[in-house]
Amino acid sequence: MTNEQRRPVKTATTSFAILERLKERGPLGPTKLASELGLAKSTVHRHLKTLEQEGFVVPDEGGYRVGLRLLDFGIYARNQHQFYEVAKPKVDELAEETGEKVWCVTEEQGRGFHLYGAAGKHSVRTPAREGTRSYLHQLAAGKAILSAFSDERVEAIVDQHGLPAKTSHTITDTDELFEELQTIRDRGFALNREEIVPKLHAVGVVVTDQDGYPVGAISISGPSNRLKGERLTVDLANLLLGAANEVEINLNFA
Repeated sequence: MTNEQRRPVKTATTSFAILERLKERGPLGPTKLASELGLAKSTVHRHLKTLEQEGFVVPDEGGYRVGLRLLDFGIYARNQHQFYEVAKPKVDELAEETGEKVWCVTEEQGRGFHLYGAAGKHSVRTPAREGTRSYLHQLAAGKAILSAFSDERVEAIVDQHGLPAKTSHTITDTDELFEELQTIRDRGFALNREEIVPKLHAVGVVVTDQDGYPVGAISISGPSNRLKGERLTVDLANLLLGAANEVEINLNFA
């Protein structure tokens, strides 16, 4: 690929930056967007009008918010993943059985995407939602996925995205990450102890295809006072290992 092919289209990058900021901050007007993005107000105004014409943003509270047309794109993108279709019933079943929050997560371009989540009757709220993009090393599901990659692939992901910290417990050292991934391979599941949300624990298990490639992972998360000791490392881990096995079989014959 040439340098010319790698160079992003500036107008597209600006439009995506506007959409990202509206997603993060809610309704904003051209003046506020221009200030936060370091752009000319006239530039932001032109982009907003184009995005509005296409249905990607809509006027709201004197500013603009993300439009529902993006929902169509998101649902379409998710439905292309066979892992989502096969894992969804098992995610629902695990949430009902454990009472906790259960997610299926997949990897794309070195980042983790929350495809689908189900809330058990005792689940707690977290910042994650369907469609959330996260750093793989910050998630139990993400580390489970990384453990199924080659060291070369993991190194490439770290080189591209780094190891940013979310809390004081997040792994930020490459050597420590590789040690953790080997532990995950040996025991069969990944743990997250307050690495992305304080006082939140999680356990995750990778789901692979017939060739051993990680198509995603399933995780269970909950408050640290409930997800600890053998409940975390034995009971829930074994539930996930069994669930992942079922999903893998169903994927192979889907």
